[in-house]
Amino acid sequence: MNQRQKQLSVRFVAMTALLSAAPIHGVLAQVPAPALGTASNFAVLGGSAVTCDSIGAIGPASGVAGDVGSITSVTGFPTLCTLAGTAHVNDAAANQAVIDFHLAYAAMSDRMDLACPRSDATHNIDGDLIGLTLTPGVYCIGSAAPTLLSGQLTLDALGVQDAVWIFKSATAITPIGGSVVMAGSGTACNVYWQASTLVSLNNTDFLGNILAGTAVSFTGVGSTLIGRVFGDSGVTITGGAAISIGDCGPTDRIFANGFE
Repeated sequence: MNQRQKQLSVRFVAMTALLSAAPIHGVLAQVPAPALGTASNFAVLGGSAVTCDSIGAIGPASGVAGDVGSITSVTGFPTLCTLAGTAHVNDAAANQAVIDFHLAYAAMSDRMDLACPRSDATHNIDGDLIGLTLTPGVYCIGSAAPTLLSGQLTLDALGVQDAVWIFKSATAITPIGGSVVMAGSGTACNVYWQASTLVSLNNTDFLGNILAGTAVSFTGVGSTLIGRVFGDSGVTITGGAAISIGDCGPTDRIFANGFE
């Protein structure tokens, strides 16, 4: 081997070592999205019941854009609330979707690749999420108090359209008067909120897939969700003004009353 070949060989080895050591943004660091199975076909899914009313609403009635399902009962559609989809009660589609929701919930709890780094304070959060800007990743929220959101939370995809966020709360998630907004070309479909107990959205503009260990309730003046909602014991949409649940599409579109 001549001197030039030796130099090229050394450079190649050095470059290979450098590339193997450097993380590749958006590839190696990408968080895998939990598989929702047939549950992804539903905008609202409640294990025991889905209930909607617009009693006391000021303005348009509450409504859901997408299918609604339960293994026991679905009430309030279309007499009290609007439904741009189909209601499934104890049929094959609803029963399988509930099974798939349970599988997704268990996977989010048990899979090691969806665990939070123990020593990383950035991804282990307590208290109010107001004012934070969070890049894609897995975030664990402590059990000291319910997860609050009293203002704006920004999710920045950093230009990666299939970026994934997973929020795992050891207690309830209870936003009051808050909002979640997307930046950097992300989509609501790739945001997941898992609560060990209930999720209660009061006067909050939210986005993502909600997976609650017990119930989910929408209250307040004009609470909205761009995404999907799954509650093990049920989902209740009640009171206040118009509460709307839209589809799980890109969040850079303009919605009127939550619908495209």
